[in-house]
This record gives sequence, structure tokens and C-alpha cells, in this order.
Amino acid sequence: MQLSRPMSTAAREALDHPVAPWLFIAAAATVAPHFAHQPLWLNIFAALLFAWAAWLWRHDRRLPGRWLRILLVVGGCAATLFEFRTLFGRDPGVALLVMLMAMKLLELKSRRDAIVLITLGYFLLLTHYFHSQSIATGLWLLTALWLLTAALIRVHGGVAATPRHALRHAAVLAGQALPFMLVLYLLFPRIPGPLWGLPRDAHAGLTGLSETMEPGSIADLVLNGEIAFRALFDGNPPPHGKLYWRGPVLERFDGRRWHPLPGLAPAPRLDLAGQPVNYQTTLEGHNQRWLLALDAPTALPPDTVLNSSLTALSRRPVSNRHRFNFSSVLDYRFNTEENAPVLQRNLDLPPGFNPRAVDLARRWRAENDAPLALIDKALGLFAREFFYTLQPPLLGKNSIDDFLFDSKRGFCEHYAAAFVVLMRAGGVPARVVTGYQGGERNPVDGYLIVRQSDAHAWAEVWLAGRGWVRIDPTAAVSPARIDTGILNALPAGEPLPAFLLARADWLITLRYRWEALNNAWNQQVLGFDQERQRQMLARFGWPDADWRDLASALGIATAVLLAASLAWALYHRPRRDPAARLWHKALRRLARRRVHCAPWETPLALAARVGNERPELAPALAEVVEAYLLARYSAAGGDLKTLRAAIGNL
Repeated sequence: MQLSRPMSTAAREALDHPVAPWLFIAAAATVAPHFAHQPLWLNIFAALLFAWAAWLWRHDRRLPGRWLRILLVVGGCAATLFEFRTLFGRDPGVALLVMLMAMKLLELKSRRDAIVLITLGYFLLLTHYFHSQSIATGLWLLTALWLLTAALIRVHGGVAATPRHALRHAAVLAGQALPFMLVLYLLFPRIPGPLWGLPRDAHAGLTGLSETMEPGSIADLVLNGEIAFRALFDGNPPPHGKLYWRGPVLERFDGRRWHPLPGLAPAPRLDLAGQPVNYQTTLEGHNQRWLLALDAPTALPPDTVLNSSLTALSRRPVSNRHRFNFSSVLDYRFNTEENAPVLQRNLDLPPGFNPRAVDLARRWRAENDAPLALIDKALGLFAREFFYTLQPPLLGKNSIDDFLFDSKRGFCEHYAAAFVVLMRAGGVPARVVTGYQGGERNPVDGYLIVRQSDAHAWAEVWLAGRGWVRIDPTAAVSPARIDTGILNALPAGEPLPAFLLARADWLITLRYRWEALNNAWNQQVLGFDQERQRQMLARFGWPDADWRDLASALGIATAVLLAASLAWALYHRPRRDPAARLWHKALRRLARRRVHCAPWETPLALAARVGNERPELAPALAEVVEAYLLARYSAAGGDLKTLRAAIGNL
């Protein structure tokens, strides 16, 4: 006959009511940053589920039934499928995880449910790095990790684990994990490319200069204050007006949009003047191949080439932040020879477009067919009658005609495109060059910061005896744009990137310091790539380490840390009283004879109950209880040998 029935599984696993707020707080901290990247309907849906679950807990109401939860899951999956057209991939996968986290709050009945929710929270933390790897993101995720771990401790400790104890214990666990984190960070083999993501969307969300240009494309990009790349020069950077960071060169015009030509012709021959400028760029991932070097590159990084239009290209798309070392000469001239097909394609205009612009250029040519005279007429026209603005009116099918003869208001892409069309119509080969112009030097760390707002377009014309020559039509309309930047170029009332609106000295200083801190984070932490890892190991006398060596070192270091942790835990383990250890040995013997001691039962109460229900065990147990109480609580102290002998008779 069994004397005391063990607690049922449901009773043991029931979730304590005061534990639920910990789960709500941890889940909210885990999900909150995703609200900036998820569709509005999903944010509202998840917020309603959180509020519903909190209301049910607050009023101690019954949780939704199984069929209602199934309906919510099916509806959420259907909405995700409708939004993303698939359930697979980065963005739909994260959306489903956010929904499941919110839905899990509606079935919190047992410890198992709580542990599932916390485990899902740990996994969901990793997905935030899809969108940002900044310091702020790291600090937020560390806080969320701390709260999740404290919630896990609270779940297992029940009401006995006070909030202060749970938070302190979670902090201690995180501190104990730091050595393992450092070993993994330093020794885990680095791989090229992004660690996260599926092929279809591993690089989704990357912004920057496009490989095509149409009216308004660069003006929209200028309102983006995000950093495109940073540059660090050996010495002082060149003057602002000479900082032309060359991107794609656009030679084909379809009447509305400009395109680059496919293929990769050999680099041109250049006549160089002046001393080379050495610099390193830290390029943000833009999932394109161009590297945005200064005109004209003379020394390139490994695995890069220079094409016929003088654009530096990587052999594969730059999908994550990367450093490149360049040398450039700012005073140069293209070789005066050029292939006839190249010149001809830079004279082509689509038939039936912009007849007024074509007619104007032909009249100019009839007056004076010298290319320099045609250039002067176009630049003079821009300087007299046109305005520089980010808010030009919409243009129709003949966009160049509408701009030149009607609106006369535009941004750099309007002027570059109109200038090239006028040159081609006048018989002068010309092309559009896009990239970035200028930059802002951070006095804290010395890096030149080039933002998306520095995106720019200019033109190149072919002049006999001189080759391709840069002409920047924007300088004729707004010289301040080239000499000092976008801030002083736009009229009052024009929209500006948010970072340019705060012009107080203390705010500018604060921005400089924050951006320098972020740059140090990017360079030293996020920029710890294969090359940095190899350099670090070489300093420790391991210059030729490959992934097998790294795996061996990682295994050895991890084993050492585990051994040290085990030794520390054994040294600090609680010292159980010898009499108490013997008493638990007696309880295990009773359990084998189907006698169970409830957690609240004292030794005397247990002996009394056994005397009534199992008389054959009563004398031996009474002897054990008496010896135990003397050994454990007697002022004179008891004899452990007597207790061991009594247990042997049980």
C-alpha cells in the first residue's frame, strides 16, 4: 500500500500566477525592436494579442480554447502568406516568429509552456541582427537576454525566487558566459559573406546608389542620412571640391532612364599628374559591385578590377561591411585615343524624345561647332535661369524638354541628364557618372563620413586631344553644393536629412562622438574578419592557422574553460550536513519500499504515520529518527556511526 500519493504531473507543472508578468515583460522586450521592420497590420495584431493575454491574466480569466488558437494560427499564416507571397525566407520567417511569440502567451498554463516561450525568445533575439548590428541593438538584446534568463529562473524557482534574486542570478550567469563568448568570438573560424539569411533575401533591405538613374532617384536618396562609407586618409583629406567618389557610369538612355552598358572592358590608359593619395574606405554593404573610389584609382585592393569607365569593381557584390585600401591621383587625363564604337554609343539618343532639346543643341552647334563653346552655352543657360531644388515638379514623357523649357527646377540628376542630352545632340560624346561627392570629416576619429545624402551625378564629355573630361553642371547652378555640401546649397524651406536639422554646437559634437564610437565598434568588433583574425593569431606565433587549427584551438580553449568552471562550481558547492546526507539516504531506502515522505513532513510526523500504516517498519524507522535528531540537533552532538547502523537495519 502506498502511503502518500505523489503530486500529479499537472499539479507539479502548473505555472505560478505571479510568474506570468515576467514572461510578458521578457516577450515584449524580445519582440519590440521588430515592430520597426514588420508590416503595420502585424504590429497591431501582435500588440492586441499581448494586451488580450495580459487582460486574461489580470482578471484571472480562462485562456482561449484550442480551436480558437488554431484559428488564430491559420489566420496569421494566411496573412503572412498574403503579405510576403511565401512562408519561407527571412522576412516571412521573422514575422511568423513574432506572431507565435504573441500567440504563445494565450496558452500559458504550465512550466512547459513558459519554457517554450523563453526558448523561442532566445532564438528570436538572434533575428534582430538581420536588420542592425549597432551598439544600441547589442545593448538592447543584452537587456532582453538578461530578462529572459531571469524569467527562466523565476519559472523554475516559483514564488521563492524573488525578483531581486532572479535578476541577480541572471546577471551572474551572463557574467559566467563572458569567457566562453570571448573565446568563440576570437577563435571561431570566420566565413566570407553574411552568416544569416537565405539566398533570396539575405541582402534584402540594403539601400544605396542604384545602377540606373531617372528624374528624382538621387533626390530621394539625398533625404537619407545613413552612412554610405567612411574614408581614412594618410594625412589630411583633399579639398571638398575634389572628392568625387566614382560609381556606375551610365551610357545608355531610353528616353526616361539611364543605364550602364553590360560587360567589362579593360581599364583605360591614363596620364597622371601629382602625387597619389592613399586612403582606406569602409564601405557599407550595398549588394552591388562598385567600390566608390576617388578618381582616378592607381592601386586597387585584391579581387578588384578597374573597368573602361574608370569604375573600381569588386569581383562579387559587396553584401556586408568591408574595408578597401586605395591609392588615387586626383589630377589625371584619359588617354586621347578612344574606340569609334565607344564614341558612337555616347552620341546615341532615343528617337522621338525631347525634340526641343535636340533642336536647341543643333542651333547652338550651327552657331559655333566647337565643343567648348557648346559646353559654355549649356552651363551658362543653367547658371542664368535654373534653380537647385529637391522638390522639382513632375516631368512627362519628354522629361529633358519639360525640365529645360518649363520647370527649370531640379536636382543634380536633372542637370547631368539634360547636359549630356544637349551634348550628344550637339555632336559631343557625353555620358552620366553617378556616385558621391564630398563628405564630412569627423574631428574625433579623423574619418571622412560620406552619407547617402552626398549622392551625386555629374557628366563627362569627350574632347579631342584631352579624352574624357569631367563637367559638373550642378556647379553652374549651385557652386556651394560642390564646395561645401548639400546643407548650404538648398534654398530655405527645402527638406533635409534629419541629422542636418540639429545645428547646435553641442548636438553636432554629440553626433561626432556617437558616430566615432560606432565606427570603432564597426572597425574593431564587427570588422573582425578573416584577415583580422589571421593577424591576431600571427602576433601570437601562429601565422598559418587554417580552419582546422582554429577548430582545435577552440576545442582546447572551451575544454579548459569548462574544467575551470567545474572546479569553481565544486569548490563553491553547498556543504550538506553529514547527518542530513544520511537522512536522505534513509528516505531513499523508504522510497524503495513504497514509503514516500512529503516535502512538508518532519521526521517525527513521518515516524508516527509509518507506525500507523506500516507497523513492520515502525521500530527500525523510529531508531533511525531518534539517531538522526540526536546527530543533527542535539547540543552534545550525536554519533553518526549509530545513525549509519540504524539506517543499515531499515
